[in-house]
Amino acid sequence: MAEDQQTTEYRPQLFSAAERRITMTALMIVFMLSALDQTIVSTAMPRIVAQLKGLNLYAWVTTAYLLSSTVMVPIYGKLSDLYGRKAVLVTGVSIFTAGSFLCGMAGEFGDLPILGGGMVQLIVFRAVQGVGGGALFTCAFAIIADMFEPRERGKLGGIFGSVFGLASVLGPILGGFFTDMGTTHLGPLSIAGWRWVFYVNLPLSLLALFMLLVKMPALTHRRPGKIDFLGAGLIIVTFTPLLLALGWAGRDYAWGSPVILGMFALSAVGLAAFVLVERVASNPILDLHLLANRVFLTANSAAFVTSMAFMGTVTFLPLYMQLGQGVPATVSGLSVLPLMLGLIASSTIAGMLTTKFGRYKPFLLAGTLFMCLGSFFLTQIQPTSSTPDILWRMLVLGIGLGPMQSLFSLAVQNAVKPQEIGVATSASQFFRQIGSTIGVAAFGAVLTQNLALSAARAPHAPGAVVHAFTLSDLERMAVASQTAGGHHAAIHAARPLLGMVGRTIVTDSIRGVVFASLLVSAIGLLLTLLVPELPLRSRHPAKGRDSEAESEAALAPAHT
Repeated sequence: MAEDQQTTEYRPQLFSAAERRITMTALMIVFMLSALDQTIVSTAMPRIVAQLKGLNLYAWVTTAYLLSSTVMVPIYGKLSDLYGRKAVLVTGVSIFTAGSFLCGMAGEFGDLPILGGGMVQLIVFRAVQGVGGGALFTCAFAIIADMFEPRERGKLGGIFGSVFGLASVLGPILGGFFTDMGTTHLGPLSIAGWRWVFYVNLPLSLLALFMLLVKMPALTHRRPGKIDFLGAGLIIVTFTPLLLALGWAGRDYAWGSPVILGMFALSAVGLAAFVLVERVASNPILDLHLLANRVFLTANSAAFVTSMAFMGTVTFLPLYMQLGQGVPATVSGLSVLPLMLGLIASSTIAGMLTTKFGRYKPFLLAGTLFMCLGSFFLTQIQPTSSTPDILWRMLVLGIGLGPMQSLFSLAVQNAVKPQEIGVATSASQFFRQIGSTIGVAAFGAVLTQNLALSAARAPHAPGAVVHAFTLSDLERMAVASQTAGGHHAAIHAARPLLGMVGRTIVTDSIRGVVFASLLVSAIGLLLTLLVPELPLRSRHPAKGRDSEAESEAALAPAHT
């Protein structure tokens, strides 16, 4: 009995001010690395598919990364408890670096055995990136929770949300710049511009590895146990067919086809088996008892749907800018600048106010409300909308996204016992990743369906092939706009190839995606209203440790 008590007893690790500063600097680089990769690729995608071919695989370039990283999140959470956060984070960054290099090499050597052509290679290598990327956010959030008390994390969460926003600003700009600059020559090597979208990760990755290995202090692990490999396998069985069904339905197969229904059935069986296995597992990969915690359940549910809505909107906005508006890649990258500036400002302000007042729910509610407003405003876009008219709508959406970058995780971490933070953090990130992954796949399916409906409603102008307008037409339009050289005069000259009918169909289709995102955002607002607000625990100023009374008062309501 004493041995069991000693095993589960929580003993906080103490850190000096210098160790905290060094660690936070390293984690900011990791955040920058992960966030940059999530935003830099989307701007370059039209040029990538133009060279590697296969817009039918467009969504899978993003989905492959999200799927593999999502599956790894709970595994990394367990591994970090077993072997320490530092070792797991270093491993994740190393795998991510290798995956980035391979993505840049996709298609360089033509068709390869097993891997096939360049687009399939890119998808496989993005999955490798995701295997490493799953450790980045997960371990970083857990490390912050290890080193700082909840009330201190409010301000830090705002700062890290700003880092995410900054990377999100730089990502589309760099993606557009590399895409439009064309081929570069390094000695005998010729490198297509879009490949730098992946190669730019390499110096940041090496800097992050140096900071982690040399400067970051060791972090002790807390809860020894075994990895639940059966549970991890069932996660794959549950979510892989679900995402495949969402990606194929309405494009490759009818929604009611045996293939799609079979995929959904397999996913349901996998989920049921996962729940049964986790209930009896000695060291479950996802502790189901946490679902009895109201804060954990409602905050993660809200984070799930808001992440889904967020990815469903921002993933396809570049397509609207490049195809519906006919602007070059660089301009489409700059168009999301107001969105990210709004995110940076609101994340920083919300974090500072959370630390000052010790409350997080008012800022979460304000964020989800602004997200709904921003999505509503974006449903009003037209092919003839001016750029300023689009930008202010994106600014409103960005203001809403800021508080959600860290405050949902803060609420979850504050609602569990200190020794449960590792498991709770990985579970929280897991739900967000699942929401993002399903968002890309689901809204991609919505876009496919909308294209067919919009084409059927479009006027049959002379020479317009509206009856055959599909995703392959999007590829043709993307190629036309990108091969025009990125200059406004050339883009306007290419517009007869695109046609006003085609631009209207693209705009209507993506506007329908944003409307679906608005509905999901409204659900997120309702779920946020249900999140209980607990007092944020703070470090005792005199003793340098938690106030016992405050900690007990904060934790008691969450476990009743």
